[in-house]
Amino acid sequence: MTQTKTDPRVIRTRSLIMDSFIQLSGKKDFKDITVKDLTAEAMINRATFYYHFEDIYDLLEKALSEVLLVNLDYEHFRDSRLDEEALVRIFTAVTNFQLSLSNRCHSGYEDTIARIIRNQLEVIFSKMLSGQDPEADDQSLQITAAMLSWEIYGASVEWRRNSGVDPGDFIRPALSSVLNGIRVVR
Repeated sequence: MTQTKTDPRVIRTRSLIMDSFIQLSGKKDFKDITVKDLTAEAMINRATFYYHFEDIYDLLEKALSEVLLVNLDYEHFRDSRLDEEALVRIFTAVTNFQLSLSNRCHSGYEDTIARIIRNQLEVIFSKMLSGQDPEADDQSLQITAAMLSWEIYGASVEWRRNSGVDPGDFIRPALSSVLNGIRVVR
C-alpha cells in the first residue's frame, strides 16, 4: 500500500487561508466575511480558495475542527484511561477552545460549533472506552461516547455562563456521578 505525500505548498496555502479566516473572524462577524475578503487577506486568488474549500461554511467547519483538535491533543487522549483527570483535561481543552473563538464567530453559528465539539469528543471518548474495554459491545460504546460528548459540551456551555470559575473546579463535583454512570453501563 503506497501512501501519497501532500505537497508542502498545499499544506502552507491551506494553513494561510485558515489563518486569514481566524484573523478576519476577530474583526468581522462570520456572516460578513466573504471569499473576496479571504482571498485579499491571504493574497491568493478565488480558484486557490475553491481548490481547498467548497465554500465559506466548509472553511468554518474545517478551521474550527482543526483548532479544536489542537486544543484536545487527540493523540494524547486516544490512549488515556477515561478517569477524572482525563475528563478534567478534556473539559478544560473544550472550554479553552470556546474562549479562543471570538464572540463574532459564536454569533449565529452555535449549532455548527456545538456539532464540531460533540463530534470530536465522541471520537475521542469512543477510542478511550474501547481501549478500556475491548470486549464491550460497539453499539453500547458508541451510545456512551455520544452521551459523554453531550455532557461535556453541555457543561462547557453552562461554564461559559459562569466563566469566572476555573474549568476544573467547575466540572469536578459532577465527575464522580458521570464516571459511576459509565461503570453501570458496562
